[in-house]
Amino acid sequence: MVAYLAVDTNPASPPPVPGPAAPRSEAPAELAGGNIDKVRDIIFGGQMRDYERRFARLEERFVQETAELRDEVRRRLTALEQFVKDETASLAERITVEQAARADETRDLARDWRENTRVIEKKSAQLDDQIGRVQRELRQQILDLHQNVGDEMRHRIDDVLARLGRESTELRNDKADRATIAALLTEMAMRLTNELSLPGMDRDPNG
Repeated sequence: MVAYLAVDTNPASPPPVPGPAAPRSEAPAELAGGNIDKVRDIIFGGQMRDYERRFARLEERFVQETAELRDEVRRRLTALEQFVKDETASLAERITVEQAARADETRDLARDWRENTRVIEKKSAQLDDQIGRVQRELRQQILDLHQNVGDEMRHRIDDVLARLGRESTELRNDKADRATIAALLTEMAMRLTNELSLPGMDRDPNG
């Protein structure tokens, strides 16, 4: 008979090594020729079938876990893709809103700038008009002052000349009056002299 060894079914333990068969005086007839495979199957068949079952379970478990992992990766990739799409859409929306807001602010700034420019130009034109009006008024005042000064100087000169004329006339009249008075006095003196001559002074003293 062939001796059988106990086989440990724990996969962590190494497979047992079959021990030497009990010594026999002669080999049985079944060990001759092609019965070696049967002997091998008898010795290792149970362990190999157990290994095959374990490998099959491991392969099944590996296939199952691989499929679950593939599904999990697919789900996560899908979730990540959806998250990226959502974030991209949200970011694009925010960018669009900010661009619209910036465009509105730019239009407002441009409108304010144009309005301020118009106001400044209007005020500048008003200031130019005021400056021109003040300059014209100043020129007119200067002309009026010059005219008034000229008129006043002419009046004063005329007054001085008139006074000088009057004084000169008075002086000439005064001289004429004095000459007339002198002539009258001379004539009166002569008359008085003739009228006051003594009687008999015109007679001949020898007569």
